[in-house]
Amino acid sequence: MAAAPPEAPAGAAAARRLARGCWSAFWDYETPKVIVVRNRRLGVVYRAVQLLILLYFVWYVFVVQKSYQDSETGPESSVITKVKGITASRHKVWDVEEYVKPPEGGSVFSIITRIEVTPFQTLGKCPESIKVHSATCHSDSDCVAGELDMLGNGLRTGRCVPYYFGTSKTCEVSGWCPVEDGASVSQFLGKMAPNFTILIKNSIHYPKFQFSKGNLASRKDDYLKRCTFDHVSDPYCPIFKLGFIVEQAGENFTELAHRGGVIGAIINWDCDLDLSASECNPKYSFRRLDPKHVPASSGYNFRFAKYYKINGTTTRTLIKAYGIRIDVIVHGQAGKFSLIPTIINLATALTSIGVGSFLCDWILLTFMNKNKVYSHKKFDKMVAAPASGLAQQDSTPADPRGLAQL
Repeated sequence: MAAAPPEAPAGAAAARRLARGCWSAFWDYETPKVIVVRNRRLGVVYRAVQLLILLYFVWYVFVVQKSYQDSETGPESSVITKVKGITASRHKVWDVEEYVKPPEGGSVFSIITRIEVTPFQTLGKCPESIKVHSATCHSDSDCVAGELDMLGNGLRTGRCVPYYFGTSKTCEVSGWCPVEDGASVSQFLGKMAPNFTILIKNSIHYPKFQFSKGNLASRKDDYLKRCTFDHVSDPYCPIFKLGFIVEQAGENFTELAHRGGVIGAIINWDCDLDLSASECNPKYSFRRLDPKHVPASSGYNFRFAKYYKINGTTTRTLIKAYGIRIDVIVHGQAGKFSLIPTIINLATALTSIGVGSFLCDWILLTFMNKNKVYSHKKFDKMVAAPASGLAQQDSTPADPRGLAQL
């Protein structure tokens, strides 16, 4: 009698089954099972959620945000400014060379509208300003010789002397005399300042798209000598009157000229480069930048001096200037159609539509009266057979009519 062939080891058989399963998983196509639930209210919720998601992506993502475009923010920019006009104070006429600081025509400049002048200051000894902390005194013992107050005007000599006016006394200092509070004279320059004209020449460049443009009209005549800005008729004449800028910022010109302040001239270049270059236009806006409602830091002023010699003695005129500082700020964004962001956002939109199915499944499995029937239809439960160790499908019968009654 011939011997029976040896049985293959159990491990080898398991390995072959695993290999067949892997190849089957690689070549087979799987598709989800679809269950139709005839429930009008649930169907309305499902379609409403899909419609809202679709409207969000079509209207907001693609139309408003233009997410089908590749974008670039923060253009490379250059700014050149020029101020023209004359004004007068009580004693003299002021031209651009005197009331514009600095004169180079950069993106930040100041127009002086009021000054407090302390003339004929020379190096010597004089009473300290009464506004300086601990400057008032009654005798020489109240003043320490050699003491230097960082907020004062000079080095104390140790003497207590009468103030410039009144009956008060302050410590004597060695420095530029007389000090500012003792002899300053105020002059207002803002009477004709609202009619000053400011040319803001700006050019931008978006390197990603190799796109450049400026805010000046490309004309060879004397157009810029006779025009002022108008967003409808003259959008490429960037010449603004100072009064117009202050008005657009919502400020009172007289008050601003007296105390000073900072106005931001904002140029926004939002460009859709899928359109022609003529559709890429600058938009101007103006607003006050400094905190005017904070008493401790309200307004804007700075000091400078003019030096000269009288009879061989170095003399200076100290000027405390109040003015309107203009900060030109340029920003923007450019966009152009690109296939990659379009595909990404389309895929996101199609995936998001599935949120409706998730929501309706949750309602069915949580709140509907027949949720157990739906659960039996949707999920195939596998249980392990205790003897053979193999998995078998749960044969728990489901109500054949229950799902149709959902």
